[in-house]
Amino acid sequence: MEFPQARQRFYSETRQPNEEINLAKASLYIAQEDYPDLDVDEYLNILDAMAAELSDRLPAERYPMRTIQAINSYLYEDLGFFGNTTNYYDPRNSFLHQVIDRRTGIPITLSLIYLEVAKRIDFPMVGIGMPGHFIIRPNFEDSGIFVDAFNKGEILFPEDCQERIRRIFNRDVPLRPEFLEAIDNRGFLARMLGNLKMIYLQRGQAKRCLAAIERILLLFPDAPLELRDRGLLYYQSQRWNLARPDLEAYLDRVPHASDAHLIRQILDRINQNN
Repeated sequence: MEFPQARQRFYSETRQPNEEINLAKASLYIAQEDYPDLDVDEYLNILDAMAAELSDRLPAERYPMRTIQAINSYLYEDLGFFGNTTNYYDPRNSFLHQVIDRRTGIPITLSLIYLEVAKRIDFPMVGIGMPGHFIIRPNFEDSGIFVDAFNKGEILFPEDCQERIRRIFNRDVPLRPEFLEAIDNRGFLARMLGNLKMIYLQRGQAKRCLAAIERILLLFPDAPLELRDRGLLYYQSQRWNLARPDLEAYLDRVPHASDAHLIRQILDRINQNN
């Protein structure tokens, strides 16, 4: 199968050891598949320039809270970044170059800009993939504080995170330790692609949905739900020879899944048509 050049670049970038993956570059390769003329180096240079400009505004004593306040002032007051609450599910909110150009995005892409700028001023931070929301925190042990890049860099404490989750799900959800664990680079990219997958699925854009799933599977080749969903998309487009191995692989990995009976029925139909 012939993959777009952007897909090949994404694959090459994400084959590196996890900690060496350049998140900004890989994210721009995700966008480049939809925007083939996108100049990746141009946007990496923009991030460099943003960090250089911010460096001149940093306090002399770079305590964490003062540094976060300086980043917040620069990104949200000077540059005018803001969370897109009016058109949250616009695919452009998931493409890094569009977020930089339009100054608006969703939690994970605004967090990415924050992370990339912070990294360039030697203030490393990590992403936190909370259920239903994405935040970041300084990358040092027991920092105790989190930053909500979607809400203008609001400082959060663990109890605030629990309240944020309660509001998202409209019910009390115990704050489990894993909710506040750092996400690695592959997990970060998979979450970005998962957002695009759901947007395109809801819009009935099967081809783009499939492209998002395929890239998730480049990151996590054995992900059962992605194998299932790719198989179902192949099945719906009557590409039965491609659907069968994915659906069989799904059942091999989770034979007692709640939808296992339905998947077996689909496999029976595929076999009857071949």
